[in-house]
Amino acid sequence: MQFSAGSVIQRGVWKETKNMGTQMHTVPKSIAPGVCLSLMAILLGFVLGGAFGAVESSIMGRLNDSGTAVLQTVYKGDIAAKDAVVRKSWAYLKRAHLHGGAIGAASLASILAIVLLCRLGTLAKFSALAFGSGALLYPIFWLFAGLSAPGLGSTGAAKESLSFMAIPGAGLCILGLCGTILSIAKACFFAPPDAG
Repeated sequence: MQFSAGSVIQRGVWKETKNMGTQMHTVPKSIAPGVCLSLMAILLGFVLGGAFGAVESSIMGRLNDSGTAVLQTVYKGDIAAKDAVVRKSWAYLKRAHLHGGAIGAASLASILAIVLLCRLGTLAKFSALAFGSGALLYPIFWLFAGLSAPGLGSTGAAKESLSFMAIPGAGLCILGLCGTILSIAKACFFAPPDAG
């Protein structure tokens, strides 16, 4: 695409200033919530990673204490079973860290692709919001599942008790990604060519 002084692309996101001859990109307000949610997911991943590095032993101690508190009632005195749940809970916390960073970054990249390539219609706006929401909700599910599992006696029970977060979180990510793909395909392959 060619830009001339003062030009604005039809999609309304690229602007060239007359004074400096530089291109500025503005994020449309309708996409901003999805961007913010994606960045919050990335931040969650970074914060968890920092916490793991700084206070891993305290986190592991909290998980162990949570299981020990119900050792007789939930685990029937089976220390090996409790330790297995604590280990799996730690793995769930690491999943929260990894999912936050990875899905948050994927969501942010997806939203950037929408802004650069598509008209910001209803589907594109919904896709950005859905992917950003799912990117934050899904790692929060893993975080809470990991924290609650030792006290519940199993990771399965923790996941089941938090399915109200997992299913919408994953579903929003999938809907957001599918909507992004449809929006980009429509803009790139089915839109009428730009005049000029």
